[in-house]
Amino acid sequence: MIGIGYDVHCFADNRPLILGGVEIPHERGLDGHSDADVLCHAIADAVLGALGEPDIGHFFPPGDPACKGISSLKILEKCRERCEQLGCRLINVDSTIIAEAPKVLPYRDAMKEAIAGALGLPLARVGIKATTNERLGFIGREEGIAAMAVAMLDSH
Repeated sequence: MIGIGYDVHCFADNRPLILGGVEIPHERGLDGHSDADVLCHAIADAVLGALGEPDIGHFFPPGDPACKGISSLKILEKCRERCEQLGCRLINVDSTIIAEAPKVLPYRDAMKEAIAGALGLPLARVGIKATTNERLGFIGREEGIAAMAVAMLDSH
C-alpha cells in the first residue's frame, strides 16, 4: 500500500521554524495551529493515505484547542498507532522539502532520527531530500515552505 502527502505553510513572525521535528535557526517560523511542521504533515498524510484514511485535518482539526501547538512528531506517532490498529506496518517513507531558505540539509540527520523514532522505523527507511523552487512562485519569493512525501505500508 502506498500513500502520498503534501503540505504547505506560509512564514510567520515570532514562531520557531520546526521541520522534521527539529528546530532550525531562521528569522521566521511557519504559521499554523500546531507547530506547522510541513514535513511531518506531508508524511502523516502519506501514511494516512496509504491506509485509506482521511487526512490529518480529520484526526487533528485545526480548530481543536487540544491540537494547539502540538508537536507534529506526536501526529506521526498517532499515525503509527493507527497503522498498528489496522493491522499494517510501515515499510518506509520518502520526502522532499521545497524551500528557498533556510538550507535544511545540515539538519537532515537530526530530522531523520526524530521521524524514524516517531514512526518506529530504522533510519535507513526514512528519506529526506530538499530542493528549491528556482525562485518561482510563493516558495521562490520566500513566503513559505512546502513538502511532499510518500509512504509504503504492508499488511500483516
